[in-house]
Amino acid sequence: MGATLALPGLCSLSAKALSGNPTVQVAKGAGIGARRFVAIGNLLGYQTKQLFPKTTGRDYEKTTLLEPLWEQRELMTVFRGLDHGVKGGHFAVHSFLSGVLNSEAQNRPTGNVSIDQFLAEEIGHQTRFPSLTVGSEGGIHGGCQLAWTKSGVRVPPVTNPAELFDKLFVSDSAERRIRREQENHVQASILDSVREEAKRLSGQVNQEDKAKLEEYFTSVRDVEKRLELRQRWTHLAKPAAPFAKPANRNAVDDLPLMYELIALALHTDSTRIATLEVGGDFLPQHLGIKKDYHGISHHGNDPESIAALITLERYQIAQYGKFVGRLAQLKDAEGTLLDSTTVLFGSGMGDANSHKNTDLPIFLAGGGYPHGQFREVAREVNHKVPLCNLFVDIAQKMGVETHAFGSSTGRFA
Repeated sequence: MGATLALPGLCSLSAKALSGNPTVQVAKGAGIGARRFVAIGNLLGYQTKQLFPKTTGRDYEKTTLLEPLWEQRELMTVFRGLDHGVKGGHFAVHSFLSGVLNSEAQNRPTGNVSIDQFLAEEIGHQTRFPSLTVGSEGGIHGGCQLAWTKSGVRVPPVTNPAELFDKLFVSDSAERRIRREQENHVQASILDSVREEAKRLSGQVNQEDKAKLEEYFTSVRDVEKRLELRQRWTHLAKPAAPFAKPANRNAVDDLPLMYELIALALHTDSTRIATLEVGGDFLPQHLGIKKDYHGISHHGNDPESIAALITLERYQIAQYGKFVGRLAQLKDAEGTLLDSTTVLFGSGMGDANSHKNTDLPIFLAGGGYPHGQFREVAREVNHKVPLCNLFVDIAQKMGVETHAFGSSTGRFA
């Protein structure tokens, strides 16, 4: 903590004085009827030729990859033509929820923050967990890449159902709570010392130092928010566990359970924002496929490899459909949990075989949107609609007043 918050070296040897209290305001979670957001991302995309219908509107036809969720089609919308216009193949899939490549984010005020973390900064203080990031640390790009902070830091995921179960339902022992209190007290003292040190500096600073100070004070505020959240929830018991702690199996067999735990996290108001990435440890062998996921994604139009991909992708899409159906069963206020939860599903990869990051497969369910359609937006450069425009709309429906996000050009209609 001390190393993280040490004052930066300032060429002009002076700093602005701090004023006011930057800590987050205390606010109780609204719980019932509150707006929620879940995003599910896939590492290697989907076979779009087997996914997208040819007919737009409500009368779109059933395709091979839409068949597993056909019973839930009235609860969701399928989009074609939305993407971020980025390039990089596997090295650009991390832009799915941000619209910005990490390598191009350094000079942006919000970096390559992903929409989940953007929302968590605004409303995450209302729940025990500002957000849940679920995924894997295995795969071709070194771990879950969905969630990013505005400082360009990847948010590490909860990697298995047993760990997620403990996080949601297992309360700390009395001894551990006491130790947490002591840790909180020490860290609060460090923050006070840092604040006092900053106040002792005075005078004008040059532009370079002002930029450094802004980054520094942002870091201080972020730490204060995290500390206050920890203090607030230390003595509040977690919800009762709905079933016994599960055993970890593998990414394929555990996927339905991961979805169920996310649904329970929303229903118990433990969090209102969650992401789930289906990553490189999703091994086709557990579906009876002898080839590896990355290998068959570069199918070269080989019929056997494409058939294996279809089997794998149908399974993933089916689990998403079941999750949407599950949220539609859970009561929330006068409606269902799906009514209050916007669920985004897709990938930062449009075609893994050719390494394209355009024409992304996008599904949207719940959230109070009108559904039951296939919507195709213009893909010509002059009429391009960025996926980030949809993120602006999602943020506004979540009660976060913003008119821009990532590479947006407006709000999606």
